[in-house]
This record gives sequence, structure tokens and C-alpha cells, in this order.
Amino acid sequence: MNDPQQVHHYDGPVFNGGVSNSQFAWNNETATQNQQLNSTVAPGHEALATLVTELLRQLPAAGLGDREREDAESAAQDVLAEISGPESPEPGRLRRSVTMLKGALAPVATGLAAGTAVGAQEWAQSAIRGLTGLV
Repeated sequence: MNDPQQVHHYDGPVFNGGVSNSQFAWNNETATQNQQLNSTVAPGHEALATLVTELLRQLPAAGLGDREREDAESAAQDVLAEISGPESPEPGRLRRSVTMLKGALAPVATGLAAGTAVGAQEWAQSAIRGLTGLV
């Protein structure tokens, strides 16, 4: 019989997926951790930042394939980087990043993306409309 093997990792945590903006203290009861995120959104782009952040949060539930999800995440991160960088957002670069994000969502919005979750088409259409109105 083939019984499932149980694997024990004693040296530290194991992550089977992406982990970002996280802090871990392993086997240490005296650790003090602080994290300061000082990225501010350029004035006038707050609504765009909120929309893109929410889109990133909901993206894994859309049921996209890995490649499509990675494309959408990359484009969304580009938008956020442009509007929260140390310099004023460059309008052309921001427009291109938003266009890339809308393009990544288009197959879901049109129903062409196979395997998307129920309601994902309406979600993507709403996200594209919101992005269009903000740039």
C-alpha cells in the first residue's frame, strides 16, 4: 500500500507560494519587528491606487491561468509603482501600464478566458470600466 508520507521541516517555515510584505521570526520569543511602508500615492491618483490594490486582492479568485494572472499582476504592480514612486507619475508610462492591465483583463471580460470563476466576467468588465475612467 502507498501511504502518504509525512514530511517534517525542523529548520524553518516552508512556503509553497509567493510571500511578500511579510515578516517572520522563527523560533525566537524576543523578536521585535517593525515594518514601515512609506510609499505615498501621487496626488490625484488615490482612487486609481485603491482600485488597483483591490483588483490585486481579488485577482487570485478570478480563476485565471497562471500566465494570465502573472501578466495582470505585473501590469497592476507597474501601475502602483508609477503612481507611488519618488517622482511624479509620467503620464505616458502610466497610460501604457493601465492599458496593459486592461489588456490582461480583456479575455476575462469578454468571456474568452477558459476556467475563470463564476462572476469573473462581470468583475473584469467593472475593473476595466473603472480603470478607463481614472486615466
